[in-house]
Amino acid sequence: MSRVSLLSTAVAGIVGAIALTGCSKPADAPSTATPQTPAATPATADNHSFNDAINAADFAQHVKVLASDEFEGRAPGSAGEEKTVQYLEAQFKRMGLKPGNGDSYFQTVPMVETTADESTTLTIDAKGKPRTLKFGDDMVVGTRTGREDVKVDGSQLVFVGYGVNAPEQNWNDYAGVDVKGKTVVMFVNDPGFHSQDPKLFEGKRMTYYGRWTYKFEEAARQGAAAAIIIHDTEGASYGWDVVKNSWSGAQFDLPAKDDPEPRLPVQGWITGDAARSLLADLGQNLDELYKAANKPGFKAIPLDGKLSVELKSKTSEKSSRNVVALLPGAKRPDEAIVYMAHWDHLGNHAHEADEHGGASGGEPHADTIYNGAIDNASGVAGILEIAEAFSKQTPPPDRSLLFLAVTLEESGLLGSKYYVAHPTIPLNKTVAVINLDAMPVIGKAKDMTVVGFGSSELEDLLKTQAESQQRVLHAEATPEDGFYFRSDHFNFAKAGVPALYAKGGSDLLEGGVDAGRKAESDYRDNRYHKPGDQFDPSWKMDGVVQDLEALYGVGRTLAGDEQWPNWYEGNAFRGAHDKLMKSAK
Repeated sequence: MSRVSLLSTAVAGIVGAIALTGCSKPADAPSTATPQTPAATPATADNHSFNDAINAADFAQHVKVLASDEFEGRAPGSAGEEKTVQYLEAQFKRMGLKPGNGDSYFQTVPMVETTADESTTLTIDAKGKPRTLKFGDDMVVGTRTGREDVKVDGSQLVFVGYGVNAPEQNWNDYAGVDVKGKTVVMFVNDPGFHSQDPKLFEGKRMTYYGRWTYKFEEAARQGAAAAIIIHDTEGASYGWDVVKNSWSGAQFDLPAKDDPEPRLPVQGWITGDAARSLLADLGQNLDELYKAANKPGFKAIPLDGKLSVELKSKTSEKSSRNVVALLPGAKRPDEAIVYMAHWDHLGNHAHEADEHGGASGGEPHADTIYNGAIDNASGVAGILEIAEAFSKQTPPPDRSLLFLAVTLEESGLLGSKYYVAHPTIPLNKTVAVINLDAMPVIGKAKDMTVVGFGSSELEDLLKTQAESQQRVLHAEATPEDGFYFRSDHFNFAKAGVPALYAKGGSDLLEGGVDAGRKAESDYRDNRYHKPGDQFDPSWKMDGVVQDLEALYGVGRTLAGDEQWPNWYEGNAFRGAHDKLMKSAK
């Protein structure tokens, strides 16, 4: 999931699996359950023989390979990328799928790699008293300019609440203030979150205005020289260690020519403790600012301080690759259903270990590889399993199936953003997108989580599949975390294409909700965006098989008929979809 979820993505939604006490399918739907004598095809890794049907052993094999130390955390532009994309190409070829980008399985995604000097410090002149903030301990910063040297000197600080400009909400934190050349300081999440006011924005559910990515984008549109977000664990939905890990090392972006939106010279985060102390030096109280920023009519507050930073970075222009495979439809090959997952993760942070391999001499060798087994080798394994099922389906699907493994999700959903701008199948011929990100591996559950529940008619199709497996659908447990905006389907949604992001729930058959929540917390605290996110042979994978069967069932239904699902009435993306479909006529 995206950096500083960044994905995400999906801490509260990673748990759960699918309860299957009676896995009956609709009468007209072929079963994907593993047959008693499954057909097997030659493997391309470790002599594993893959079955035609979705099953736990094949899923585990894919995850085991993709999340191995050999793949070095699958960082874009690394040797791990090459191993990853070659593995995916080999798997799609083995299944008999065709290249999805002309005569190639790859779509080149241009990127700029920027690695900030982590000895960088921020200097704050607080009423004439200098304060120095250290990278990693107190703050993290970076630049999207692609320049190796960026300097901000004596930029006036302005507190802009949540940094939101939302006309339809009658809310503008920038009203009446000119921030051109200044440094804006703001909170994460939406107005109303910290005050728990259900009347502001969408109450508990985070909107796109609450995402850190939006806040930097809006600050750039306002002409700011720099923007700093004040971190708090509840508002961000992750701790400072996630921010630090995600902003350390190489950062990636699309070149400015491929993403013409304005960009900030400097952007970053500051810890809550550092912010509280700094604001006190500036004559402000952090708690009082939270209260003020959550009231309608809030006005930006100029702060009696100035920011200076000289940010040096190593930059290079590189490229990464989306992997695209196509199963042409038998009757309507120009229309396609897309299954997608991001293959990238955070790579090898060897720069964090000293010459002894630990914090000091004599300590055990530090594990610096961020294997990303759940996030998101599990999702990639999922689309491979679904692709296998479709490739062996009889009769073959009427519509085409496109399997899209995208890069640079952890860097801000960049691979999917590039694909949506350069689709290999026109978006107005893309029936639906089904996204797999951070699949659950903790056993069967009685429910299934739909992230962004209540969005589109795809949920009606999923409901049918879930009911056939004696499960119910519900929203994510923590809609305030904004997971819907933290994974790759979101770029398709903004373009109007109906998108489904679903996975197993948290009401486990063994242990109920308490066990599900415990597993959720364990992953979030001990493995999410950490070296501990590794393949574990003790995972309970019977549930994820049920998840994959249900998601396969949604695509199978769409691929076998002529319906074009839409967003529900009143959804923010319905207008974009209607406009998109008009262009198809």
